[in-house]
Amino acid sequence: MTEAATLRVDKWLWFARFFKSRTLAADVCKSGKVRVSGTKIDKPSHAVRPGDVLTFPQGRHIRVIRVVALGSRRGPASEARELFEDVDPPQPSATAAAAPPPGADRGKGAGRPTKKERRELDKVHPKGTV
Repeated sequence: MTEAATLRVDKWLWFARFFKSRTLAADVCKSGKVRVSGTKIDKPSHAVRPGDVLTFPQGRHIRVIRVVALGSRRGPASEARELFEDVDPPQPSATAAAAPPPGADRGKGAGRPTKKERRELDKVHPKGTV
């Protein structure tokens, strides 16, 4: 195969808009939480091709994505949707829909969250995952 038929996995994840920055995509790859066609990878430089199936965590969900095309840039979201096929779309969990996250039930005029409430919010939404 030619080198143009492959792309780094961190770059592809960023092009497809699964991660806000390429650094975040590379960090997930380095942590060993990404699988390419069932093989665990630990380098962001691993090559992906059309037809590969990627499995990786995104927030609270495990995403299973089939690579349809390789991108040439990080374009708009409509262009990014053409790069992949969602094999197993994330389902909203029943517990997440039933219970509001801590700090969400603050009444109007309650002021800013306290330090303890802020820590509870950060447990629910860690920085860089949204």
